[in-house]
Amino acid sequence: MMMQRPLPPEEYSLKETSPHLGGVIAKGDKLTSTYDLVEQMQYLYVRVVKARDLPAMDVTGSCDPYVEVKLGNYKGTTPHFEKKTDPEWNQVFAFSKDRIQASVIEVTVKDKDIVKDDFIGRVSFDLTEVPKRVPPDSPLAPQWYRLEDKKGDKAKGELMLAIWMGTQADEAFPESWHSDAVAVPSEGLASIRSKVYLSPKLWYVRVNIIEAQDLLVSDKGRYPEVLVKAVLGNQALRTRVSPSRNLNPMWNEDLLFVAAEPFEEHLVLSVEDRVGPNKDEVLGKVAIPLQNVERRLDHKAVNTKWYNLERHVAVVEGDQKKKETTTTKFSSRIHLRICLDGGYHVLDESTHYSSDLRPTAKQLWKSSIGVLEVGILTAQGLLPMKTKDGKGTTDAYCVAKYGQKWIRTRTIIDCFSPKWNEQYTWEVFDPCTVVTVGVFDNCHLQGGDKATKDSRIGKVRIRLSTLETDRVYTHSYPLLVLHPSGVKKMGEVQLAVRFTCSSLLNMLYIYSQPLLPKMHYLHPLSVTQLDNLRHQATQIVSMRLARAEPPLRKEVVEYMLDVDSHMWSMRKSKANFFRIMGVLGGLIAVGRWFDQVRKWKNPLTTVLIHVLFIILVLYPELILPTVFLYLFLIGIWYFRWRPRQPPHMDTRLSHADTVHPDELDEEFDTFPTTRPLDIVRMRYDRLRSVAGRIQTVVGDLATQGERLQSLLSWRDPRATALFLTFCLIAAIVLYVTPFHVVALVAGIYALRHPKFRHKLPSAPLNFFRRLPARTDSML
Repeated sequence: MMMQRPLPPEEYSLKETSPHLGGVIAKGDKLTSTYDLVEQMQYLYVRVVKARDLPAMDVTGSCDPYVEVKLGNYKGTTPHFEKKTDPEWNQVFAFSKDRIQASVIEVTVKDKDIVKDDFIGRVSFDLTEVPKRVPPDSPLAPQWYRLEDKKGDKAKGELMLAIWMGTQADEAFPESWHSDAVAVPSEGLASIRSKVYLSPKLWYVRVNIIEAQDLLVSDKGRYPEVLVKAVLGNQALRTRVSPSRNLNPMWNEDLLFVAAEPFEEHLVLSVEDRVGPNKDEVLGKVAIPLQNVERRLDHKAVNTKWYNLERHVAVVEGDQKKKETTTTKFSSRIHLRICLDGGYHVLDESTHYSSDLRPTAKQLWKSSIGVLEVGILTAQGLLPMKTKDGKGTTDAYCVAKYGQKWIRTRTIIDCFSPKWNEQYTWEVFDPCTVVTVGVFDNCHLQGGDKATKDSRIGKVRIRLSTLETDRVYTHSYPLLVLHPSGVKKMGEVQLAVRFTCSSLLNMLYIYSQPLLPKMHYLHPLSVTQLDNLRHQATQIVSMRLARAEPPLRKEVVEYMLDVDSHMWSMRKSKANFFRIMGVLGGLIAVGRWFDQVRKWKNPLTTVLIHVLFIILVLYPELILPTVFLYLFLIGIWYFRWRPRQPPHMDTRLSHADTVHPDELDEEFDTFPTTRPLDIVRMRYDRLRSVAGRIQTVVGDLATQGERLQSLLSWRDPRATALFLTFCLIAAIVLYVTPFHVVALVAGIYALRHPKFRHKLPSAPLNFFRRLPARTDSML
């Protein structure tokens, strides 16, 4: 397989831009006008509302009317109505001002016919007389216009219209028919419109299976091996076989599921007897609707309840067993404790790139601390993603996700440099979260096969804590995708981002709070549980969003949620190893410097170190103030080189530009592998699974080291400012406090009784966990 020639490093880097936002050149200052993070695009809007008193055009004495809106070479039509003289369409047409090549717009009412459509009447407007509308002005009221014939004389019938010049800030913009979509058939129009989606509210369902009573087994001569199988949607879990081999088995086992509001599926529990290898006999079933299940905010025990089991008995007639079953109630019952756990945050995205960390229950939500605004401007240099009529083409749209709110821009048809200029807003509850913007190619414009997948063009992640408040960031981000042939730049996307803080004190206070809700620390879930539950959560979210109109397709949702981030990759493992080496590089450099001091490579430095050492030995109370003062001065010194732009996908950090073809072949291999020998497949899959866990651990170690580095790097300006303030105060306090007092207090505090310890992480630990690492820049 041929490797593509690597691009020069600057092609993979972030580029600062100066677009005209809201009519003003963005310079990083705060802008205040409506839609101020995008370039204003002018549109001519025509709202066709309804018609009345249309003349009869058919022999039957009726007509099949529709409206045609024509501006130069562009023509849009409404659906037609069968045999109706008072039709109502209420449809909006939008014509981009950049493409207008005519001075008159014609709105014609026609009668749909098999051979040739008949002309009923028209209304014409001179574009120089069209009024302008700027939100938040109220929408223009439609008016009745008398239809004219082809000579300009009055004809029978009237048409209600509104026509105005506006921008993409207009409320009519998302639902309007755009002139650039003239080649898209009516069944594909829904898939090109911009839309806002809300992902479903997710809950953890905890099922505590306690015991069962009075079970009826078919074979009385053996000890039953009873287990419980629980099914919710496509999730199925089993308990272990009860250790008590009798008709009153006990388990006291917890099973955990993910469910989404509105609760559509029932929780189905079946008590089964293992009568042979891979053969279970159902002893009874119960279906429980989740709407009636108790919700809790903490770990207080909910009430247990006995449920009667229903037995499904096959109806037998003669020698043939019918497929139908009858349900009979009998004395067997099961003892359960079921609740919806609202105190946890249901993870549906990779923890490194989480956009929301709030618990499920709204009662536990804190107030918002600010607003995130994202202007999706343009893309440049997109590659052709498919072939149409013998030439390459791309129909690009963007998807952005933050919290529960997903947005999808409109699709720009057949364009390698699309201009969206759409602006969206999100409430922010935690600055240590990530907004993700993905670019995709729409493969469903012609209606098409549902099995066809929208192609990924690339994505951008921006961590909010790396942004200065109230500053407008305008950058062109490279869109990078890893293919079996290597990393490929698919183009660039231009964004304008602003994070506005409503309360600085609230935001600084959050840095001392736990990253996840309290329940994750007081009653933590295991790593295996979290992995399985996250997989179920992503499946539920992708399934629900795929049912919207237009659907946000499964492949899009999974790409945005990084569902395959846990899979083994030699490239990622090498990248994480070198991240650790980069962190340890600082310690190694200090060791080399100390070795040089010992060897008198620079006599002046060695003499100064001797003097400093003697002073600190004679006056030990100066040790800690000197260390903190030194850290404070280093942080101030590094302020000159603080990052000026948000992080982006880094091919060098990800080892994507130098990866070996054989390693790429392994990374893009299917899971399980397609190797022919069964034993090789088993061993290979086991190796990849184990290596995937090692890769995660190595990555987490690298993350901790990078968080230490970010204390002074100003990558998160607020966190560094807080730490430097602490260093300065600590230096002063430790200077005036006797060292032996500090040592005594620290020792007693470290050895304090467990009664005086809190189960929640301490404020310094919470602050450390919120610091940014270079995971945001990993491809």
